[in-house]
Amino acid sequence: MIKIGFDNEKYLRTQSEHIRERIAAFGDKLYLEFGGKLFDDYHASRVLPGFQPDSKLRMLLQLADQAEIVIAISAEDIEKNKIRGDLGITYDVDVLRLIQSFRDRGLYVGSVVITRFTNAAEQFKSKLEAMGIRVYRHYSIDGYPANIPLIVSPEGYGRNEYIETSRPLVIVTAPGPGSGKMATCLSQLYHENRRGIKAGYAKFETFPIWNLPLKHPVNLAYEAATADLNDINMIDPFHLEAYGVTTVNYNRDVEIFPVLSAIFEGIYGECPYKSPTDMGVNMAGNCIVDDEACCEASRQEIIRRWYASMNRLAKGDCPQKEVTKIEFLMKQAGVTSADRPVVNAALVKAQVTGAPAAALELPDGRIVTGRTSDLLGASAAVLLNAVKALGEIPDSTKLISPHFIEPVQTLKIDYLGSKNPRLHTDEILIALSMVAATDANALKALNQLKKLRGCQVHTSVMLSEVDIRVFTKLGLQLTSEPRYENKKIYH
Repeated sequence: MIKIGFDNEKYLRTQSEHIRERIAAFGDKLYLEFGGKLFDDYHASRVLPGFQPDSKLRMLLQLADQAEIVIAISAEDIEKNKIRGDLGITYDVDVLRLIQSFRDRGLYVGSVVITRFTNAAEQFKSKLEAMGIRVYRHYSIDGYPANIPLIVSPEGYGRNEYIETSRPLVIVTAPGPGSGKMATCLSQLYHENRRGIKAGYAKFETFPIWNLPLKHPVNLAYEAATADLNDINMIDPFHLEAYGVTTVNYNRDVEIFPVLSAIFEGIYGECPYKSPTDMGVNMAGNCIVDDEACCEASRQEIIRRWYASMNRLAKGDCPQKEVTKIEFLMKQAGVTSADRPVVNAALVKAQVTGAPAAALELPDGRIVTGRTSDLLGASAAVLLNAVKALGEIPDSTKLISPHFIEPVQTLKIDYLGSKNPRLHTDEILIALSMVAATDANALKALNQLKKLRGCQVHTSVMLSEVDIRVFTKLGLQLTSEPRYENKKIYH
């Protein structure tokens, strides 16, 4: 069973209260730079068991009457058709997705700002405006962020269009990093100050957790998650000097703080913060109720991140240094791949059968395995074996008759041009649901799928995108050995 280590209800309550306090501290308005994933924060839910993936959204809904959202996107990302790796869609399409998602949940989206604006973004601007969405243009500033006199001047921030807002809490978010969220907030502070409006800035980042130790597994797991960005957790030297208190931040915020402080001084005459930690409003660390549960969950996440990078390395999609960094983090956390029970189970099954295999750990700790056969791939087989075990259906029971599977294989090979006759996970689940209409065991097995959320699974070879997507949708936490099933150069 997954051991709860995080009090989600306390988090929702204290986080929203703390943001209200920060709004009151500045007076009229607070610009809140929102980092990380607002929807479906599965990393946080994995390393802080008990944290719900939609917690940030639920927290914002408690502030819905005070909040409006501004979405930032860089013209450079529009021009380059930059893609969100987790969703497979371009940043400009994700802006539309975010707007609709916010609206569907009752949050007010005030506008979109296109940062580092060039004519290449004009078409996207017109598209948004045709939908009735207000769009503002912010421009590149020569020497940014070091040229403070130019930045804090009519030719710097003053050249940017002033974003009209109507609520005391303005949440600035984006499809991904490098979209210009912080610059948007600071530009707005400049304009608000010139209009006599007292406005402030704060930053919401869940990780690293500032009041946990530097090498705490939760913070190490964040470094593993951002290994591709080369983020490094470090002690905040400004906070230590100002208060004599040790806190944790990440290198980019620490490195940019002297510049931010100078920009604040240019706008207000003084900086309201003494450290990067001061700028944050994250209360997650105060809501951990079982530290060891979070430590163990985070150690497992580091292993999963290592496997993910190893898979990407095998595909030629990441540099060796990314893998090396995570291996260093594994040593700091005191873990190896042997600390993931499903790994050895899958490898032993593959060795015994001489074919690709999979292992899945059930909520009660039992491990079931699946092997590749003429009818099924290992992933499909382990899913069927898992739901049989959960439903207490005898292992000898055939949930789906081979006579039912064979026509599907004929369809795949003879009519759809597939070269692999074995059923993938999506195909076997469709077949199972069809059989469930007339078979009690199949129906019982189908009803067990929801119990797989949060379970661990490992495969002895890398999987197809289809199988990966199905495991993700079921909430299974997948790792795979960094090897292909065959030596083809095109998969």
